[in-house]
Amino acid sequence: MVKKRRVFEQGHRRKFLVIVDDTAEVERALYFAASRIGHTGGQIALLYVIEPTDFTQWAGVKELQVEEETTKAKALFRLNRRKLDKAGFENIPTEEIIRSGKRPDEILKLIEEDEDIAIMILGASTDSRGPGPLVSSLATGRLAGTFPIPIVIVPGNLSLEDLKAMA
Repeated sequence: MVKKRRVFEQGHRRKFLVIVDDTAEVERALYFAASRIGHTGGQIALLYVIEPTDFTQWAGVKELQVEEETTKAKALFRLNRRKLDKAGFENIPTEEIIRSGKRPDEILKLIEEDEDIAIMILGASTDSRGPGPLVSSLATGRLAGTFPIPIVIVPGNLSLEDLKAMA
């Protein structure tokens, strides 16, 4: 059963979920989300998922990996905030979330826990190998027809001006 979204109730605010990693397509998703929020209100929830590695059976290695990935996540959050500011979205509020686990599982858990997340924005890669693993697994995979919120896929070849006009 899908949990009711509470985005329009008092004390709640609609959130656009953007999954953060170091791929180029994140920027398109970020700009589209910010453009929509500029027109309709809300905030961006930036999610970075630390995925387990094969070496997590050794506690010291796991702790080091989590520490390094947390540092990377915070750097990506700062970078994306600067990109938003530079593109004219300095007034768009963001929330930074770091989770550990398998990416699809953590995305679904976050959506279940946060009733204000109303839509997920994904950027599609322009690479000839396909739209990217996240778009492939979430938007066209086994979860596509039962995903708890709408997923918007932003083509990677659109300019900032195009995204602002479409939002």
